[in-house]
Amino acid sequence: MGRHWRILTALLSLALVSAGPADDGRWYAGDFSFSDELGGFHILAISGSGTRDDPIEITEAMTSSDPVTLIIRAANPATLDTLRQNSMHLRMVTVNESKLAWIGFEFELEEIRGKPSDFYDGLSFGQTNPNPDFISSDRFAHFQNQFESFDRLRFDQGHADPKTKASFGFFVTDVTPVPEFFLVQDPLIPDS
Repeated sequence: MGRHWRILTALLSLALVSAGPADDGRWYAGDFSFSDELGGFHILAISGSGTRDDPIEITEAMTSSDPVTLIIRAANPATLDTLRQNSMHLRMVTVNESKLAWIGFEFELEEIRGKPSDFYDGLSFGQTNPNPDFISSDRFAHFQNQFESFDRLRFDQGHADPKTKASFGFFVTDVTPVPEFFLVQDPLIPDS
C-alpha cells in the first residue's frame, strides 16, 4: 500500500499545482493572489513560493499588443510583511499570442491603478537591493531599471515572435506594503 499511496500523493500534488484559479477567479502562490481580470492576457499556470530559490512562476498568454495589468493581492493581510521584510521573486513566462513581434518589454509597478509608482510609495523592483544579477530574460539581452520618477523595468536588445515564449525574472519589494498593487506589462512592438 505504501508505494501506491506515494504515487497517488504525487499525482494529487501535480493536480494541485496546475489546478487553475480558485473559485474567486484568482490564482494563488506564496503569500499572494494574482488576477488577469482586467483582460488582454490569460494566466495559464502558477507555482512557487516567491523566494529566490523558488520564485513565483506565472505562465501567461498575452493576446494583446497593448499594455495589460496583473492585479497582485495579499492572500492574507497578516502576510503583508513578506514584501517589507523580504522581496518577492517573480518569474513571468509570457507566450506571445498577439500577431506582432515584440522588440522589447516593459514592466511597471503601480500602487494606485493608473498612477505609476513613485519614490514615496515604497514599491519597487528591488530598489532596496538593486542587484542586477536578480534581473533576467531569456529573449532580451539588456535591461534598464528606472527607479525615479516611476518604477519601471525595460527589456530590449532581443525579440519574441508570435507564438514564442519570453521569460523574465525580477524581485518586487514594498517597504510600506498595501493589500493590492498592480504590475503593468507592456510588449514593445516595432514602429510601423
